[in-house]
Amino acid sequence: MTTPTQTTQQTFGQRLRAATEQFGPLCAGIDPHQALVESWGLTYDVDGLRTFTRACVDAFGGHVGVVKPQSAFFEVFGSGGIAVLEDAIRDLRAAGTVVILDAKRGDIGSTMSAYAAAYLGSSAVAPADALTVSPYLGFESLRPALDEAASNGRGVFVLALTSNPEGQTVQHARRDDLSVAESMVRGAAGENAVALAAGDLGSTGLVIGATVGAAVQDLGLDLASVNGPLLAPGVGAQGGTSDDLKRVFGDALHNVLPASSREVLSAGPDVAALRAQAARTNEGVAALLS
Repeated sequence: MTTPTQTTQQTFGQRLRAATEQFGPLCAGIDPHQALVESWGLTYDVDGLRTFTRACVDAFGGHVGVVKPQSAFFEVFGSGGIAVLEDAIRDLRAAGTVVILDAKRGDIGSTMSAYAAAYLGSSAVAPADALTVSPYLGFESLRPALDEAASNGRGVFVLALTSNPEGQTVQHARRDDLSVAESMVRGAAGENAVALAAGDLGSTGLVIGATVGAAVQDLGLDLASVNGPLLAPGVGAQGGTSDDLKRVFGDALHNVLPASSREVLSAGPDVAALRAQAARTNEGVAALLS
């Protein structure tokens, strides 16, 4: 469990709750993969990436509560792509939008400490509000990121139960009758215990696919006990319905952060059209959660 730091800064959980209450629950993705960039009539290079990303920032910044850039689609262009990503993170945060960087980092020891400093540290070049992390070297391998986030008012989202078929071989595996997924749930709940006692949303979230079906029940996961945000890919164009969400998240539905990129980004490249589609998608996912 993370020991709280003596600070007056807002926690990530507090900022996230305020953002979703003001703007709605949608987490809009920025996923500039080649087919999408070219469908906007742009060249698939750093210039095209910059134009694509600028349109998303102008459309979402200050209008959508949470935005999630996918780091890989920027990294593919090397240092030029990373510069575009850093500018986007800064500009979105300056506009009052919470940024979750989807980079899924995970390692051990000094390497994990370096990842934590790079993405969550007080001296990071362009820190996001939160980072997705991979715990499959063990939940405690994430300790540097968990502690760095807590010290700096940032958050992490731990992969726990994803919808890709291959994920089951690891996430559903059991040892001493405890599934790997359940160990992630318990780990996150432990990190959020102090926030729970204070009546706040915790800053350690989980990634739970919206279309995992009965897996939550089959594995006996108590998602409500996490008291943290539950990032839910698979809503909207990927097929997640209201019934799916209620079956998967149950009593934790109020902590779900539905992620959608394809449905929103299909409206580009016009900034006004992107913003309007984000608003429609936001209304749609809010209805799914009601």
